Amino acid sequence: MRIPIYQVDAFTREPFRGNPAAVCPLERWLDDETLQAVAAENNLSETAFFVGERGRYDLRWFTPGLEVDLCGHATLASAHILLGVLEPDLEEVVFSTRSGPLTVRRRDDRLAMDFPSRPGTPQPPSRDLIEGLGVEPEAVLLARDTMAVLRTEEEVRGLKPAMDALSRVESLGIIATAPGREADFVSRFFAPRAGVPEDPVTGSAHCTLIPYWAERLGKASLRAFQVSRRGGELFCEQRGDRVVIAGHAVTCLEGRLILPSS
Repeated sequence: MRIPIYQVDAFTREPFRGNPAAVCPLERWLDDETLQAVAAENNLSETAFFVGERGRYDLRWFTPGLEVDLCGHATLASAHILLGVLEPDLEEVVFSTRSGPLTVRRRDDRLAMDFPSRPGTPQPPSRDLIEGLGVEPEAVLLARDTMAVLRTEEEVRGLKPAMDALSRVESLGIIATAPGREADFVSRFFAPRAGVPEDPVTGSAHCTLIPYWAERLGKASLRAFQVSRRGGELFCEQRGDRVVIAGHAVTCLEGRLILPSS
């Protein structure tokens, strides 16, 4: 069996920056074991699989180790392939996912994703979080991920996390964030429990970052930068119980994946 596969760099205008995601359009769903094996073989932070037609698709995301309930950059990458390659006459696509329907629309030269807002609940920092980050945060908030608010962009950039300690933090991922020098805020994202030590650009983390920074800065439209080695730019809006996360994407690879015949 041969299935199409694309590799897309998301949240960037340039190849070899942003966050690479694999995208596999399917005619029908394969079994979960095969989907997970493909994601492990790709060894990217996420591989996206979708099934559907004419702008309506079921979408799933897998890290090398597990399936996740929400992924921003692989959703952006999937929409980039659909609207740019497979169905270029469409203006939007709607994905049915474990996190509900997600709509992605063209917006000038960007793609804008409508995602759920996931504000965090304040909590005290755990010993594992402080040990893992190597600094004590100003504040900690918990949603799907643990968000640690630091004082400066330099602190976020300078983190040298201890993954053993962060893997003991009981959340899917750990977000480190601070006010930005040029962007409204910056962040980094670590998910050792999911097999992703550091994710280059994490759209889903912004479901928690956006409501926090929108309230703190008193503005609904924000520009964000994830200050990983590859880096990525996100254009964000707070809209009640939803957030809009927009960005660019670049296709870097196109081919066929050869699977054993069942």
